Amino acid sequence: MHQNDRGTKQGDRLLKMQGKFDRGPVEFKSHIAEQEGEIMAIATHDVISVPPTESILSAVETMTKCGFRRLPVTDAGTKKLRGIITSGDVINFMGGGDKYRLVKVRHDGNLLAAINESVRTVMTQKLTTLSTDAHIRDALAIIVSQKIGGIPIVDGKGVLSGILTERDVLRVLAAERSTLAIEDVMSTALRVTTPDCPIRTVTQDMTKFRFRRLPVVSDDVLFGIITATDIMRYLGSREVFSRLTAGNVAEVTELPVRTLVAGELFTTTPEKSVNEAARTMLERNIGALPVIESGRLIGLVTEFDLVRALALE
Repeated sequence: MHQNDRGTKQGDRLLKMQGKFDRGPVEFKSHIAEQEGEIMAIATHDVISVPPTESILSAVETMTKCGFRRLPVTDAGTKKLRGIITSGDVINFMGGGDKYRLVKVRHDGNLLAAINESVRTVMTQKLTTLSTDAHIRDALAIIVSQKIGGIPIVDGKGVLSGILTERDVLRVLAAERSTLAIEDVMSTALRVTTPDCPIRTVTQDMTKFRFRRLPVVSDDVLFGIITATDIMRYLGSREVFSRLTAGNVAEVTELPVRTLVAGELFTTTPEKSVNEAARTMLERNIGALPVIESGRLIGLVTEFDLVRALALE
């Protein structure tokens, strides 16, 4: 069996356990109504954006430098919102999905040529937005029902006025006293990958299943966690260029995912409170915590899980 085929099969694993949290229809409890108010009170106002003519590489470099998962695309003069590029778009472009056609078809696999195309070729154009007078409950409805991690805010003329992320909402909801434990809200049916799985396979899984992160497991032991941001940083930091000789994308996407896994890993345990998990994520600036019991990975709790749980409790 070819090594890459073996990596693909090993990476296509699903950890399944029964979860406790009812992930039913969206119905917000009364305490959310008390949070009504203009969304601009918690949103980021001074938003960095790029024009549609900006190169993909330049946009990704900006995201990497600023630590962003998403970057609005606006007209240079009017600042009207035209689209958004996310870490998900980047991994799609790197080999995960339909945007990879830009590399494979238009540029015959030449990554160096493809990344100098304009950002409009890979940005997401069909956007869900919020108005400047929206309320927190409006943002919660979008985040929970559509699983969107960041929502641009526009005025009546379509001009970008701010951006709201699930982390902004989590900061508000983290103050709510909750009786829930992590085991009540964590995701327990997890797709995992292995240290030797090719980066290409990971980008495909993330794109296909709409994941931002995958636990990396070796012999049932958690090796680390790979995120869409890690893969985006691989391109945005220009590390990818040190591995290119002929310029072909396969030179960088066939490498094992272990080369991109960050060194420091923060975990939690199932009995901890969701409030403690929220504080850890906010303090450590991370989007998820693997849940460990008796040395084994049993689940994953994300910003989305916490926002949903705190909003619906």
